[in-house]
Amino acid sequence: MLEDLKKDAVARMAKCVQTFQADLRKLRTGRAHPSLVEHLKVDYYGSDVPLSQVANITIEDARTIAITPWEKTMVQVIEKAIHKSDLGLTPMSAGSVIRVPLPPLTEERRRDITKVVRQDAENARVAVRNVRRDVLADAKELLKEKLITQDDEKRAEADIQKLTDKHVADIDQQLAAKEKEIMQV
Repeated sequence: MLEDLKKDAVARMAKCVQTFQADLRKLRTGRAHPSLVEHLKVDYYGSDVPLSQVANITIEDARTIAITPWEKTMVQVIEKAIHKSDLGLTPMSAGSVIRVPLPPLTEERRRDITKVVRQDAENARVAVRNVRRDVLADAKELLKEKLITQDDEKRAEADIQKLTDKHVADIDQQLAAKEKEIMQV
């Protein structure tokens, strides 16, 4: 029973870390990366779909993203979606290829992005701690129903705390790496 609780905790905590990683990939750091725009929703014949499902997204150089729609009619729709996004990017179309140059980040913008990253990291830490709280409550419930002993419950509590510390440290490590990448000129 306790092993099932631990496996559940590991899976849920890992999911929190993966969600944080996905959030980090969506942030603009001054270097071009397809994940900056692939999640943007575009109108495709009446339904909103991710940009990655209607176009090929490639990197031309360190500061330019090239988007090649599979249908020529999608060029203006994609440009409109990029303009409406909060990324602050200006697409330029040349025939059927849309080029999105990334302007260099100002110092103030870098600091703003760092604040967003820190907030995301704190949210991820809170999510991991919430998983710990839920699993410990389940262990206490098992103890209350006399399905496990007090020693088992204390051991499980220590193991869950180690898992929590490991996942929080992982989040902190990713935060430090992303901050370094953002502040790099």
